[in-house]
Amino acid sequence: MTTPYTSTQDLTHFINGRLMAATSGRRQAVYNPTTGAVARQVQLASQDDVNAVVAAAQAAFPAWADAPPLRRARVMFKFLELVNAHKEQFAAMLTAEHGKVFTDALGEVARGIDIIEFACGAPQLLKGDFTEQVSTGMDNWTLRQPLGVVAGITPFNFPFMVPMWMAPLAIITGNAFILKPSERDPSPSLLIAELFKQAGLPDGIFNVLQGDKVAVDGLLNHPDVKALSFVGSTPIAQYIYATGAANGKRVQALGGAKNHMVVMPDADIEQTVDALIGAAYGSAGERCMAISVAVLVGDVADKIVPKLAERARTLKIKNGMELDAEMGPIVTREARDRIEGYIGIGVEEGASLLVDGRGHKVTGYENGFFTGGTLFDHVTPAMRIYKEEIFGPVLACVRVADFAAAVQLVNDHEYGNGVACYTSDGNVAREFARRVQVGMVGINVPIPVPMAWHGFGGWKKSLFGDMHAYGEEGVRFYTKQKSIMQRWPASVAKGAEFVMPTSS
Repeated sequence: MTTPYTSTQDLTHFINGRLMAATSGRRQAVYNPTTGAVARQVQLASQDDVNAVVAAAQAAFPAWADAPPLRRARVMFKFLELVNAHKEQFAAMLTAEHGKVFTDALGEVARGIDIIEFACGAPQLLKGDFTEQVSTGMDNWTLRQPLGVVAGITPFNFPFMVPMWMAPLAIITGNAFILKPSERDPSPSLLIAELFKQAGLPDGIFNVLQGDKVAVDGLLNHPDVKALSFVGSTPIAQYIYATGAANGKRVQALGGAKNHMVVMPDADIEQTVDALIGAAYGSAGERCMAISVAVLVGDVADKIVPKLAERARTLKIKNGMELDAEMGPIVTREARDRIEGYIGIGVEEGASLLVDGRGHKVTGYENGFFTGGTLFDHVTPAMRIYKEEIFGPVLACVRVADFAAAVQLVNDHEYGNGVACYTSDGNVAREFARRVQVGMVGINVPIPVPMAWHGFGGWKKSLFGDMHAYGEEGVRFYTKQKSIMQRWPASVAKGAEFVMPTSS
């Protein structure tokens, strides 16, 4: 069995190739959610720390931007090799600080590795377009150049994968990158930094700034930070986008979600139940792509709901380092209490509470931040448990009459991150994929997270900005296009030209 992560050392910044203590004197506890105990402390940034990390990145940027893409790719290949060698160490950190089960943590690391592999293709990704003879004796081409110092503000629920959505593409395209990880589970950020250094990345190109709102606001307002990428809740995403844009920065802010799974009467029942259980309760529902609403069409509800209730009651909830665990604890006590508060709201609103996860205890870990899987039936669109993002293991079942009502229900919701449809009818599947107003769609796929070369992003209040994360969209986000038109003196006509150039 993999050794659990038990370090008790303070977590600090990583600036210009070395660990640096925060100057603020402020610290925050990092908990082990399984035991409920404080495991270590993270030092929080001051404005002086923000200025120091940006200055280090700014100083390192010019030489890295001038490095040939192939040379940058060789560093990234070495980083890929090192991450692969440390997969289980990363996963143990995720389980220790987030609480997700170890097998799920390994899956998170694997999806992060996919992005690193994609980033290794920088020489191809950065190729421009060329047109010969756009006018007599004149050629035109485009190229993509890095922005400068860029930053990523990442969430607690994917402390390895989401930084990998950002840092590899930012770095491979020639930028200097600052990671501001969640203060709830910051340990993976420092192992990432250590492996980048071992891979030969120049000092100052990857930095870690530990902190809270002081760090975020410092990055948003610093004139030398050219772009920010964010993943988190919708209110904070709106704030990041508005503040960054007001300061002239490029911003990509991914917000919240309320993901639906539409289940048609012809769906395979057992397959659908498996999908709903995994997608609703995996990672304790702390995923922006988790399914939190089952939209049950016609008479399928009476076939599915009893099976969901049976499975929800028998979830294996335990220490995530136990390999048979299906669900671990919630990341913090406050998050657990908020989730259980929503369950009370659902009862007050009149939903049918079939499985109540409140007050769940795990033997030997009675002080851990555990809650059980919760299942509601007869939920309506007017209820808060339907409208609001709970971000926990709570599945709401909504019954609708037909396919058209199901699509309308999804389209009327303010979030548009991910959605799924389970059916055996190809025409229904095609119409659903075309008509649903959501950024990522699964047909008989419960959590349709795109692969590294396709890009991740929702619609409506799930994304602020016009570029998705990773893939070719990520390359565009971290670069700016330059168009060059060129001709040489031998082909230039004598005399001044006072008309718009044409292709004649």
